[in-house]
Amino acid sequence: MTAGPARLAQPLDRLVGAKTAAALGRLGLRTAGDLLRHYPRRYSEPGRMTDLRLLRVGEHVTVMAQVKQATVRPMRSRGGAVLEAVVTDGTHDLSLTFFAKHPNRLRHHEAKLRPGRVGLFTGDVGRYRGTPQLVHPDYTIIGVDADDEEAALVEASRPIPLYPASAAIPSWRIQAAVRTVLDPLRPEDVPDPLPEEVRERRGLVDLHTALRLVHAPYTDDDHRRARRRLVYEEAFVLQAALARRRAEAAEARAVARPGAPDGLLAAFDARLPFALTPGQREVGEQVAADLARPRPMQRLLQGEVGSGKTVVALRAMLQVVDSGGQAALLAPTEVLAAQHLRTLRDLLGPLAEEGMLGAAERATRVVLLTGSQTAAQRREALLDVASGRAGIVVGTHALLGEQVQFADLGLVVVDEQHRFGVEQRDELRHRAGPTPHLLVMTATPIPRTVAMTVFGDLEVSTLTDLPGGRAGVTTHVVPADNAAWVARAWQRVREEVDAGRRAYVVCPRISADDADADAGADDADLLAEDEGLLFGAAAPRRPLRAVLEVAEELARTPALAGVGIGVLHGRLPAAEKDAAMAAFARGETPVLVATTVIEVGVDVPEATVMVVLDADRFGLSQLHQLRGRVGRGTQPGLCLLVSSAPEGTDAATRVATLAETTDGFRIAAVDLELRREGDVLGASQSGRSSLRLLRVVRDADVIAEAREDAAGVVAGDPSLAGHPALAAAIDEFLDPQREEFLERA
Repeated sequence: MTAGPARLAQPLDRLVGAKTAAALGRLGLRTAGDLLRHYPRRYSEPGRMTDLRLLRVGEHVTVMAQVKQATVRPMRSRGGAVLEAVVTDGTHDLSLTFFAKHPNRLRHHEAKLRPGRVGLFTGDVGRYRGTPQLVHPDYTIIGVDADDEEAALVEASRPIPLYPASAAIPSWRIQAAVRTVLDPLRPEDVPDPLPEEVRERRGLVDLHTALRLVHAPYTDDDHRRARRRLVYEEAFVLQAALARRRAEAAEARAVARPGAPDGLLAAFDARLPFALTPGQREVGEQVAADLARPRPMQRLLQGEVGSGKTVVALRAMLQVVDSGGQAALLAPTEVLAAQHLRTLRDLLGPLAEEGMLGAAERATRVVLLTGSQTAAQRREALLDVASGRAGIVVGTHALLGEQVQFADLGLVVVDEQHRFGVEQRDELRHRAGPTPHLLVMTATPIPRTVAMTVFGDLEVSTLTDLPGGRAGVTTHVVPADNAAWVARAWQRVREEVDAGRRAYVVCPRISADDADADAGADDADLLAEDEGLLFGAAAPRRPLRAVLEVAEELARTPALAGVGIGVLHGRLPAAEKDAAMAAFARGETPVLVATTVIEVGVDVPEATVMVVLDADRFGLSQLHQLRGRVGRGTQPGLCLLVSSAPEGTDAATRVATLAETTDGFRIAAVDLELRREGDVLGASQSGRSSLRLLRVVRDADVIAEAREDAAGVVAGDPSLAGHPALAAAIDEFLDPQREEFLERA
């Protein structure tokens, strides 16, 4: 290992001590490189005070304020001593209180908290005698906590980096840790993924300089120059990864799958009970032409919820089967995989019953392969796959297993690409000898800048028209603290049930004991809470609603007396999940309390109403997906978003946007503005984003420039043998261990 990567790979406990390293670890920072890539959120101007009027009791805040006074006095009632200090923003005051057994233990605070000095103070806001208060706050005094007077004067005049922080470690302690790691670094310790010619062409500083300027700027221009370079680097590394994938795809060869004029596809089209939409026909022709070529198809199929993507994908799979190949449909959850199996078998009818009584003259098999099948079920499915008897194989990540051997894999269909990492997608696509064709489906509309960024190696097709006969969905926001409105929501559920229809109730957690959401309280919301730790923007949250407790509550709710209530969540065994869905579909349990395992693909036409509890804690695209589960039949749908989001917050914007529109592209655009790019782009599903600074809306021009530069570099060095730092950066960006995309529900 070279010196540079070795320095950046050093664990933090060796550099900053075990206690600080443990606190940084809770922020996901474990190595020197992690810490150096933990960029400041913003910079505070020396002397610019926080508006103390905005503090709320219960918040954990960091404020900049000026000391007015600090006095140590004995406590008469219980002995010991107290230091009472007052800091101000110039208009409003904040009390600081420190307790000790002896006055001498408070003298060092008194010496530092001299009137006129400015500091950063962190703590939980309380109230004492009508005045906001911090008890035993952590703090640093600007220009005082330095090695000497000259250094203090310099520090006092520089922009102050403010980092994403936590209660365990405030911003200035992160800054101190960063400087401990950064100051000894030499340029050769920091391999630069941007080639020198690219830096010169774009007027960018090298990586070592950028890290020094972003973490320890002397002027505002310093950190702006650093950020410009670091933003460009992120765009360039991502575009280089895509360019390399395009180059590999251009060299790949596939088996042409032109189909047969009188095969399964023709028989399927003849038995379809509805006419294909113009969009389905157009996209179907594009896909058919791709499959007939000896180069692997790489196509993204996007379309609104209910636009008929499954039928397009099934027709493609049948064309491949007619050509003697097999097709694999990869779904993110077992619930969705089972749903796809039922849907495909229902659509195909006798065409999917090869070897069974009543099968069509020419038929195939559609088999399911998941991780929770019994040994006997799995053995039978594996034999059908290996022998080629199964023309269509539906599964979860279990399809990626080494023991799964296809007779002739011709097409891979990936449903809901945002749940999978690029590496995982490729693992299946590259299993067989010739490269299989690839069709990626998503019901989340992809804005142009995102498509250019993440799906730059795929052709994009869009289904814009919806099948006829759908009645649509009306959406309303229900204030969680308005008991009358909430009661009316449950009454509406009862009315739908009495009319023979079904209702979903969605919760973010499985049980009240869970520390985290089961399937996705939104990362944007979690980020807002992280910002609150630093800037005082978020008050403590009440616990999220949980499936098991809500199901019990609804069983006791008078409006739902006598109504069967089912539960569905990711921890149920596969057989119980199937049974819960079947009972719901039959109407035995017409109310289904579930996590977001029902988010995509689940299709029960009788489901007409959905109540989403803690709706403000879900992502906007996720809410759009959830809403797509109702109104799929001829009866109008109703979606009730129970929310406690304060007005003016991102969370309130999310639920309000969903209530205002069903336009998936508008929803996607708002979502892109509100969410971390890493989540939108599929760079992280585990809370940390590989994209830290790049914003695909704001930085569209940067992405276009980086795309051009990356294409040139990869064209001249397809293997990147001459650009090892760039190759390493791509590998880190696509590290499957950091990309825990598969929802193992």
